[in-house]
Amino acid sequence: MGTLPAVLAVAFGVGAIVASSVAAFTVIKIVGAAYLVWLGVQAIRHRHDHRSATAQVPASAGTLLRQGFIVGVTNPKTIAFFVAVLPQFVAPSAGPVWAQLLLLGVIFPALAMVCDSAWALAAGTARTWFARSPRRMSTLSGTGGVMMIGLGGTLAFTGTKS
Repeated sequence: MGTLPAVLAVAFGVGAIVASSVAAFTVIKIVGAAYLVWLGVQAIRHRHDHRSATAQVPASAGTLLRQGFIVGVTNPKTIAFFVAVLPQFVAPSAGPVWAQLLLLGVIFPALAMVCDSAWALAAGTARTWFARSPRRMSTLSGTGGVMMIGLGGTLAFTGTKS
């Protein structure tokens, strides 16, 4: 769902502005990087909250959806990707360009949802194994937090436009 605003931005021309504006691209990139770092720090801070894996209440679907949406919408590389790739498949004689870009852009998250759902099912199975041991859950949370911080740092310090 976090890619849908990027699809709309590209379909209606805003994506080209963001992709060509160093300032807009940088602001979106820094906000996304900061959010990933914050999620990583939270994972590390709360890694021992899993000591009683059987009593643990998983995050609500709304919380997970909100977090995923924020990560998706603050990824400036998605807009850059859509601006670079989607126009190649538009035929100006086939109708409104914005409608073709919108259709092509909606196909991407639909395919991503299918692929990501398969990964989510696999991850859910693996989580069951991890949840049998509080130590494994703690290690998993800490490792995941470090990885999110690393991803946030990578996002912040790479891909700068000049």
